[in-house]
Amino acid sequence: MSGGISDMTIVLRSLRTRALATSVATALVAIAVALLLVLLSLREAASQAFRRGTGNIHLLVSADASPLVAVLNGLFYANAPANPIAWAKFKEIEGSFPWQWCIPTQLGDSFRGQPVMATTAEFFTDFEPVSGVPFQFSDGRAFEGAFEVVVGSSVARDFALQVGQQIVFTHGSGGSREGGHEHADHPYEVVGVLQPTGSAHDRALFTNLVSTWVIHAEEKRAHEPKTAQSDASAPKPDASVSSTSTTVSEAGHDPGHDHGHDHVHVDEADLRDDEKLITGILLRIPTRSGSDASASIAAQFDRLRRDVSITVAQPAQQIGRLMALIGDIDWLFVAMAVVVLFSSAASIMLAMVSSMELRRRQVAILRVLGASAWRVFALAITESTLIGLGGAGIGAALAIVGGQIATTLLQERVGLVIAGAVDTRAAILVAAGAVVLAAIAGIVPAVKAYRTSIARHLKPLA
Repeated sequence: MSGGISDMTIVLRSLRTRALATSVATALVAIAVALLLVLLSLREAASQAFRRGTGNIHLLVSADASPLVAVLNGLFYANAPANPIAWAKFKEIEGSFPWQWCIPTQLGDSFRGQPVMATTAEFFTDFEPVSGVPFQFSDGRAFEGAFEVVVGSSVARDFALQVGQQIVFTHGSGGSREGGHEHADHPYEVVGVLQPTGSAHDRALFTNLVSTWVIHAEEKRAHEPKTAQSDASAPKPDASVSSTSTTVSEAGHDPGHDHGHDHVHVDEADLRDDEKLITGILLRIPTRSGSDASASIAAQFDRLRRDVSITVAQPAQQIGRLMALIGDIDWLFVAMAVVVLFSSAASIMLAMVSSMELRRRQVAILRVLGASAWRVFALAITESTLIGLGGAGIGAALAIVGGQIATTLLQERVGLVIAGAVDTRAAILVAAGAVVLAAIAGIVPAVKAYRTSIARHLKPLA
């Protein structure tokens, strides 16, 4: 027996002989390394993605139960807000301060499970889905008239939507107890497809606010007593909602559709106050050029909060709190991954101790052939180190694949683009830690090999 090559041959043959135990120990190391790398790489990336997703708004007004729920519903489309805001309240807030812009939104309808936001055309010109990155169209334009819809990039890709197609919205999420029926008598025409923004807005559709009011007003009135319909007042058109200039009921109504009841035609001028509802208000306070901060933000936030009928949120602040909460949970998962890593080291030790009992005679023969006790010790340490090295390499590869899968799932389900690239420095540190633990795990079996008695284990087998 000569140099390092023969030693490595011995180690590799030993690992192949115990293929099952070696594979299990290597797999445990790989899983632990992959978990650690994926969690560490996604933590900061997810935090940055959520912060980017709030766009360039300063305040969000809704009637949700809490500011955090308001942000998750209004900007990330977690759920449709349950409580509406009257149009009169919007006008009151709009006129209470010289906002840079004040945009109403309404959520509640869906298209094949994807959220539909009804708003005004200013949403595309003033609001930025990611701060500093305005909306861009890959095809078509923003809606201008009644029953026109703009679709996000993910929706267009997933459902093969193109400019010129007609689609039908569903009331509610489609599976909700509140609704689920289609607005089949009012098809919408796709007039624009947005470029990817890396935000939740990629999986949403955007349409005219007044068109949505008309649809729900017609459905509501169709089920009202006829006396209530005839006695209803018809207010004047509200010039502030400038995104619909045509007669709404004529633009989207399908005369051949059979409702099973008398259909009620509603124009924009016929809308009653209780039919002009929204679920959110996006607000931005004037700032200096190139700055996103203003001393007025805190003052206006405190002023609006005094109105108990609404909930006011500072999106950046709420996302910070959410990340702090999630961060605590993240560290719990990281701790669990570390425990798995230590467990893998223990499994390496147990597997090698068990095999060492069966290889006492082999070790004794090596000693007779000239291998020193320290050389046998080094062979055992090398064996465990190779298991750790193999597991670390496989784990790093799994982390890269797992990060891509997690990124894809988050983009599809949440709409956020999270760059889950494995950090090189973290990968080196975690891999090195796994190899060191594996080497330490080999000390106990190495000591057993070192202490093997030549005379006792070379006795003839009777």
